[in-house]
Amino acid sequence: MEEVNKKILLVEDDPNFGTVLRDYLMMNDYDVVHAKNGMEGFEKFKRDDYDLCILDVMMPYKDGFTLAKEIREKNTDVPIIFLTAKAMKEDVLKGYKVGADDYLNKPFDSEVLLMKIKAIIQRKATDSVADSKQFEFEIGNFHLNSKLRFLKYKGGDPTKLSPKENELLRLLALHENDLMPRELALTKIWRDDNYFTSRSMDVYIAKLRKYLKVDGNVEILNIHGEGFRLVVNQNLK
Repeated sequence: MEEVNKKILLVEDDPNFGTVLRDYLMMNDYDVVHAKNGMEGFEKFKRDDYDLCILDVMMPYKDGFTLAKEIREKNTDVPIIFLTAKAMKEDVLKGYKVGADDYLNKPFDSEVLLMKIKAIIQRKATDSVADSKQFEFEIGNFHLNSKLRFLKYKGGDPTKLSPKENELLRLLALHENDLMPRELALTKIWRDDNYFTSRSMDVYIAKLRKYLKVDGNVEILNIHGEGFRLVVNQNLK
């Protein structure tokens, strides 16, 4: 199935800069709607759904901070990046206070903006997956009930998982056949991302591999420097 481009609302009153930035983002596979002031930006925001908003701070009719407040009243989750020509500490703090996810001072490196957009959208996506309410999973020939912390192989007795084993396997199952970022598990389960918690997670991954090894169609792969993948043979589905 073809992936739909992520949609960005760009609110920038400088017509030349706004057009160049819009075209650059569209060249990099984003669907971009450009508004030329804060009032127009809010009208466009109300009429559509966006994956991210890029707001200039200094604009006529309605500045970026006011617009961000109005956007936050409508949607508490949509990521917001501020663009500003002023590198004042007070402005940066004010931006974060009204709900900014990031801040860029003009002039900026367009590749840095691309990386920030990608990282923010990816983080929001993984957060929403991790916050899923799903608690029952079919993993090959295993059934996981993460509410009861039971992992059961077909025809066998259920194994009671420890709280961390349970949460880790649930996160892996939510990302089945896809990357589960290492930092996601560390922050969601261990509440910290450091050397010691990382080594602890490796121990729990080893325990889960022992449970799952009875099913040759299921394995946990280590994706070096990034995280893990719970791979399930698709022929079972």
